[in-house]
Order: sequence, then structure tokens, then C-alpha cells
Amino acid sequence: MSEAVSIEDPYTIPLSDIDVSNPLLFETDSHWPYFERLRKEAPVHYCKDSPFGPFWSVTRYDDIMTVDKDHETYSSYPFIVIGDQDPEFSIEQFIAMDPPRHDSQRKGVTPAVSPQNLSKLEPLIRSRVAAIMDELPIGEEFNWVERVSIEVTTQMLATLFDFPFEERNKLKYWSDMATSSPEIAGDDSVTAEEREAALVQCLTEFTEIWNQRQGEDAEGRNDFITLMANSPAFADMDPMEYLGNLILLIVGGNDTTRNSISGGVVMLNENPAEYNKLREDPSLIPNMVSEIIRYQTPLMHMRRLATKDTILGGKLIKKGDKVVMWYVSGNRDETKIDRPDEFIIGRSTARNHISFGFGIHRCMGNRLAEMQLQIVWEEITNRFSNIEIVGPVIRARSNFVRGIVDLPVVLHAS
Repeated sequence: MSEAVSIEDPYTIPLSDIDVSNPLLFETDSHWPYFERLRKEAPVHYCKDSPFGPFWSVTRYDDIMTVDKDHETYSSYPFIVIGDQDPEFSIEQFIAMDPPRHDSQRKGVTPAVSPQNLSKLEPLIRSRVAAIMDELPIGEEFNWVERVSIEVTTQMLATLFDFPFEERNKLKYWSDMATSSPEIAGDDSVTAEEREAALVQCLTEFTEIWNQRQGEDAEGRNDFITLMANSPAFADMDPMEYLGNLILLIVGGNDTTRNSISGGVVMLNENPAEYNKLREDPSLIPNMVSEIIRYQTPLMHMRRLATKDTILGGKLIKKGDKVVMWYVSGNRDETKIDRPDEFIIGRSTARNHISFGFGIHRCMGNRLAEMQLQIVWEEITNRFSNIEIVGPVIRARSNFVRGIVDLPVVLHAS
């Protein structure tokens, strides 16, 4: 955190005045009791005044599922985060579209993360993760986010886009800028002008790549740009729609994995008994990965727009109202999940989380994220007896990405 912040006790605030869009709640990891109160007292809650305008919060698992699976009543158009776009710099992307356009564009890029392509990528991912792990210092403090979480994800992103490998940190930079700015998620470290300049740079570089790959023999090539450049679904895309889809694919391929890799280290340090279970039985890793993704909830919300007057949880939601599904709350719903605030790597229902969403917009790269996390933890347990956190965990100021910025650790060899 950049400065000391005082967070009010949510039970001292009038229910009608609670605003869970405040990014400081998430930077300080203070949001949990706010959502606990909403789940108990107003699971469908109206905030009449926030920096992002009025909105409904949907905080229970089953209500979130109702919204997420009904794209006709709750449209993802025109944007999927709580903040509104700058009308002077407005993007389009298929996650913020309704069928049939959404379906055709999503289908056009899905081969990049198909089971067949993932089986081809697995050896490459493992060799890269192993190389990253082998270069880490033993017994010396370093930032896990920079050395591991970012490296793993940017290397994978470079492959998914067939982007110049030595320039892969641009992808991380563009991802961060895409989800920043006060208007979008409350991050006041980036101005709208800085964000726009970065994304124009992203568009410029990827337009050159598009032009190179359009009309190429795409046989056997499954990178996102080749797939888009040679798919009829993207034939009439204007530049801002191309940029929007680039942002979608970059952020989707970056944030879930990056912040879950860091989040898992935090969780195991906070739960040493679970860390011991992992050491004793590494076969728990696949199940632990699902529990990490539930417990972290890397993307904390998605927004919808009501297309008509409707009733949800006994509340009248009017046509045009913003409806925000708080996945970060649904994953801790006491009415649906047993002991939801506990991190249990052997949890039998770990896969039943909602971090990937549901319905037509369910994360299409979920299997890739899980595979990367599984490989990371397999390679960790092969080398290190302990990843010890030795300083404060610094979190992102955002109500959208549950990000970890700085994670000082010391490694202990097996």
C-alpha cells in the first residue's frame, strides 16, 4: 500500500450506504466482512451512489449463477467491468457482446486453448517453468511476483500470440494498463491518457503482426493472431474492436494465472498445516489448484446490464441497471460452500468455484490456467521444501483484478 488507510467496520455503516466498489477495500484485503454482511442481509444490494454510478451487487453463489447463465436478461454489452468506458476511447470485445456475434468470434480463437493444443504446449510449459525455477536463488530474498508469476505468464502469452519472445514484457505492461485507470477499476496510479497511449502502442504493434499473418498458410498454426486474421468472424473488425479483443485475450491469459501463482504462496504460508499436507502428498496438487483459484478469485467481478425489468432475490431490477456479479463473494458463500473461509487443499468440492464464470462467457482458457498452475506447483515441490514470505504482501488497488504486486520470499531447498 502506498499510504496508511483506515477502513470502516461495515457493520457500523447503514446498509444502504455500503459501496463495495471502493478499490481500497481490496488493496487492504478488507472487503471480506463487507461481502459477508451483504450476503446475510442484502444478497442483492443496490448502491445508489458510487464513483462508478449506481449498481446492484449480487453476492451469493446461486444468484450469481442465475445472472451469469441468463445472457438474454443480463447482457454483457457494452462492458464487463463496473466502470464505464471513455466514450472518446471505446473498445469492443467478444466477451462484451451477445450472441450470435459473441459465439462466432469466441469459436474463432478457441483452437488456441483446445485440449489438442494444450497437450502440445504442456512439454514446452514444463521446460520453461523448470528453467525459471532452476535460476531462483536459495536463501536470498526476492520478489516472487517478478521472478516467477510474471515470467511464467508472459512466456505463455508470447507463445499464445506468437509474439516476439524477447519483447514479452510488453504484454504484461499492456495487460496492467488495460485494467487500470480510476474510471475502470479505481486504480489512480494511471491516468486515462497514459492508459490510452499504452493501448494505442499495443494496437499499432499488433496491427503489423495481423498484416503479416493475414492470408498466410495457417495450417497447424493456433496462435491467437493467425486465428483471428484468417477467420471470417473477425473479417469486418475495426481497429478498436481488434484492440478490445487483444486486451481480452491478453488480460485473460495473464491475470488468472499470474495472481493465482502468487496467491497460492500466500495461502500456504497462512495455512502451514495445509503446506505440510502438500509436502507429504504432492498428488493433492491438481485439487489444490482448484482451491487456490477459488480462494484467490483473480478476477473479482463481472458486470451485466439488465435488458428488461426483472426480479432477482426479491428485488426489482430495472431495464438499464448495472448488475455486478461479485465472484469474490460467491466463492465465500456460507450457504453454498462448507467452511468457505478456510483454505483446504483436499476439499472434495474444490472445482465447484465460480472464478471462471458460467454460461456462454465462461473463461475459455480455464484449462490452460489450471495446467500452468499444476506444473508450477509440481516443479516447486520437486525443488523446494518451503517458500517463506519474509515481508508485507502488497496488493493491487483495483476492484476488478485481485492482484498481488509484491511478494518478498526466501526459498529453502528440499
